[in-house]
Amino acid sequence: MLNLEEIRKTLSLGWPIILGNLSQMILGIIDSAMVGAIHSSQLAAASFVNNLIALPLILCTGMATAISPLVAAALGQNNNDHPLRIFFNGASIIGFIALMMALGIYWGNNLVYHFGQDKIVADLARPYFVWIGWSIIPMALFMSAKQFADGLGKTRIPMYLSLMVIPLNILINYAFIFGKWGAPRMELEGAGVGTLVSRLIILIGILLVIFKHPQFALYRQHLANQLTFKTERLRDIIRIGIPSSLQYSMESGAFAVSGVMAGWLGYIQQAAHQIAINVSALTFMVSIGISAAGSIRIAYAYGKNDWKRVRSIGKTTLLLSVIYGLLCAAFFILGRNQLPLIFNKEAPVIEYAAILLIMAAIFQISDSVQAIGVGLLRGLQDVRIPTLLVFIAYWVIGIPLGYRLAFHYNWEIKGLWTGLIVGLSVSALLLSLRFIKTSRSKS
Repeated sequence: MLNLEEIRKTLSLGWPIILGNLSQMILGIIDSAMVGAIHSSQLAAASFVNNLIALPLILCTGMATAISPLVAAALGQNNNDHPLRIFFNGASIIGFIALMMALGIYWGNNLVYHFGQDKIVADLARPYFVWIGWSIIPMALFMSAKQFADGLGKTRIPMYLSLMVIPLNILINYAFIFGKWGAPRMELEGAGVGTLVSRLIILIGILLVIFKHPQFALYRQHLANQLTFKTERLRDIIRIGIPSSLQYSMESGAFAVSGVMAGWLGYIQQAAHQIAINVSALTFMVSIGISAAGSIRIAYAYGKNDWKRVRSIGKTTLLLSVIYGLLCAAFFILGRNQLPLIFNKEAPVIEYAAILLIMAAIFQISDSVQAIGVGLLRGLQDVRIPTLLVFIAYWVIGIPLGYRLAFHYNWEIKGLWTGLIVGLSVSALLLSLRFIKTSRSKS
């Protein structure tokens, strides 16, 4: 039976997370839309870099997702000292990893020439790649702080900060992309500058709130003890964070690899792929927000050892994911000819993008269910087996199938997306069954 009260509680916690996630995603879409107005080669280069950067970025931000369920579980156990200690230890690990990623990108930026892309795309991508690489550091640290606040149920603060940075990003982008107000005309590289500056500002903002705002005073009463490295806390972050980051990385990596392979089909199909991915990513951010809210609520119930509540939250959240997926599918089908015009006006790009949006509509339910399934299991601190299931779905089934259909059967970009549809569907089924089995075993 549909439990409207459980759905209300999940959405009440989740809507600020959803808006915060959407605002972060909008930063990338702003880059693509503004440079796409110059030429489709600039849009293709932005797509290429976003695909390359997806894996290191997701590895860092995926690690951060360990923080919120650990914080929520600590609250369920009525322990107010542990949350800030979890955040400090988690942010230290994640910040170090992000720094190593950024340095690797800086020293290895010639990597863009080794993926079979058109030379004009690789030339445009190289400087943008470096700027976006440096922006991984503030983004990863912000996500760590955001997960800390979300785990405490204070989801609106990160949301407000994320929304506030959008107009600032647009202004900086406008100045450096088009050479306005005395700034040099840097085109795609200017979009990288705007993203880095925006992410630095939002990081400073959330740290000031955590360490100065009265809402967090209860959790920073013993700072000298909380801001220290603790082996147990580090172990918990690694135990949950590494599998969680691998889960996100394997899904994002599947889309990223598909994007790189789309480049082998020419920049027209690659640009269309990026348009469809950008629109799909927006709807996916809502699923991630619902997933995060469900994960936090389940982690709190798990901390209290309340398995009846765990099952109730899980079932209603999965049902909510199906309803949401149906709505997204309808939106994609109805808007398939209009949505691509936001990014580009070239007729061949629009034609391909409209086809891909129909295919994206097909996987909306699967994408939503699998995202929420991962979050529910993370709330139970069940991450190892789900990681294996995700690997099988995407890398044993989805990507090989997509490659074969695209290049052996000449389905081109439609073949790549067919592989994505199958991978997402298998992941959704396996993760849902895993949650049902795990929660029932505790009866």
